Amino acid sequence: MTEEKKTVLVVDDDPDTVEYISTVLEDAGFATRTAENGQQAEESIEASLPDLITLDVSMPEKSGIRFYRDMKENDQRKHIPLIMITGADANLEKFLAGRKQTPPPNAFMPKPIDRAKLLELAQQLTA
Repeated sequence: MTEEKKTVLVVDDDPDTVEYISTVLEDAGFATRTAENGQQAEESIEASLPDLITLDVSMPEKSGIRFYRDMKENDQRKHIPLIMITGADANLEKFLAGRKQTPPPNAFMPKPIDRAKLLELAQQLTA
């Protein structure tokens, strides 16, 4: 009997980043779905809950921060582990950690993305 692949929703508005993350994860045995912004991500998890989400912070339509906050306020979705990926301000982690009403993401990852670290986090968070 084959084990079902864990699904990762890759959310980023940069096509190169989406392709890179998806390829790294698929090569390691994960299934991936993609979304270009928080609104598309919302629609994707409405259809089917992923096992993990990688989320860019700065995106059009609905930012990663807004999507994350909305997800954590939803009882059916707040358990989904999430890796927040950003090329932006390093103080973002401190900012989110200081916001008492929203728990911090499971992990932060800076851009450029470290392939080994991404795989390590994905495997840990979906185990």
